[in-house]
Amino acid sequence: MWREGLTVIMVTVECLDVGLNTVNKAAMTRGMSEFVFVTYSNSLAFFFLLPASIIFYRKRSLPPLTWSILGGMFVTSMISCSVQILKALGIGYSSPTMASVAADLIPAFTFFLAIISGFEKLDLRVKSSRARCIGTIASITGALTVTLYKGLPITVASLPKRVEVGQHFSTMQSNWLLGGFLLASGSFLLALGFNIQTRIIREYPAELIVALIRCIFVAIVSVIVSLIAEKDPNAWNLSLNMESIAIGYSALFAITIRASVSLWACREKGPVYVAMFKPLGIFIAVVMGVTILGDTLYLGSVIGAAIIVPGFYAVIWGQAHQEIKLVEDPPISSPESCSPRVPLLQNKSTEV
Repeated sequence: MWREGLTVIMVTVECLDVGLNTVNKAAMTRGMSEFVFVTYSNSLAFFFLLPASIIFYRKRSLPPLTWSILGGMFVTSMISCSVQILKALGIGYSSPTMASVAADLIPAFTFFLAIISGFEKLDLRVKSSRARCIGTIASITGALTVTLYKGLPITVASLPKRVEVGQHFSTMQSNWLLGGFLLASGSFLLALGFNIQTRIIREYPAELIVALIRCIFVAIVSVIVSLIAEKDPNAWNLSLNMESIAIGYSALFAITIRASVSLWACREKGPVYVAMFKPLGIFIAVVMGVTILGDTLYLGSVIGAAIIVPGFYAVIWGQAHQEIKLVEDPPISSPESCSPRVPLLQNKSTEV
């Protein structure tokens, strides 16, 4: 029952994440600065996380906060700030659909980083290991297909009225590639962040406090970056329109709720479990992008999605097969390795 509940929560988070991408794109098309957006979002999220942390931990004893943990939080904060800026820029240059496709790279990046870091051993003689490898390669291939190959338009987008006639297809093509590169870079950094934050949250199991401290660091750094990168002082002016909605949505959901849920899931199930849900966003993104924003649906997106879906389910099947095998034939090790809180990929003796 607990496993199903966590799965439902993660799927819901991915659905809301696609909605965030769509709202952000609508705000970017109205001229909102990506740097100012990140600064305002994290500043507002502080006022959500602070009272939530005080209420939740008022009768709970917190673990000791060491300098090493605080340093790890700072590193993840820098990664989080970079991911937020890259994602906002990437969506501005491309579309929410592209953002969801780039998110399909996260499980692959997380899987490879887990192998490099020694979290996971790779044994191609094991069926589940082969399935996860094939699925990972398929996810990367599908995401690169959508990024590098647009193909013929299946549906024609209706450009916003404020877009000038001079902004033709050649410019859109170059922006599409740049947006895809920025989003793919953000996906790699996010996968790296999943692995690092899993170590931190197991040493300091207080999700709201970790999210709060990370939010403070990101807000400070984003202010500095915004003051350097954003030359127009009018960019800091906001009105009660789509820009305010995007900032409020991002602060409440992305930085407060999603970050806390992600930390909790990383602590309970490990980084790869969290990353596995990212490819689900492509289906919702296509529907919302085409129906709400009027994005053009290209043949490359359809082909890429057709490659990604089998790869994603191959990874899920391999993960489930591994867990069933561990339950039926648990490895002989120390009692600590049998704890449900031990990461899925942290036991170096586990073959996948």
